[in-house]
Amino acid sequence: MSEKKRAPADGQVLERGLESSLEGARLFREAWITGVRKHFPGEPKPGYVTPWEETPEWERQAAGAVHDQVRQFLDLSDRHASRLTREQKSRFVATCWTAQMYKHFGNPKPGHVADWPDLPDWQKETDADIFEAIEDALK
Repeated sequence: MSEKKRAPADGQVLERGLESSLEGARLFREAWITGVRKHFPGEPKPGYVTPWEETPEWERQAAGAVHDQVRQFLDLSDRHASRLTREQKSRFVATCWTAQMYKHFGNPKPGHVADWPDLPDWQKETDADIFEAIEDALK
């Protein structure tokens, strides 16, 4: 006779879910900082490279949401989204981030919701790096 597996208590599932989401948000933030340091011309603004511990709550939430969107995109495509070009990956991350700006600010500054073609090259490259960091973490 096979033994029935007991489902964990809801709190345990929720706790793991929050932990996983937090890890995804941190991964996103670390990939952002790495990309900024790699692609930004000159010295980046301090806010661009603020360590996780000092990152505002809204930004942590936005990073987690975009991480989860990229991860779900990869999952739902059976990882075939990894075949996208760097530009396509960058556009996806940028569009997801723009939606978060609207969510958190309602009426954000135009520069914070610029369309992808209007973003600086360093930001386009950094967004592609974020997508690829999430891809790599799933391998």
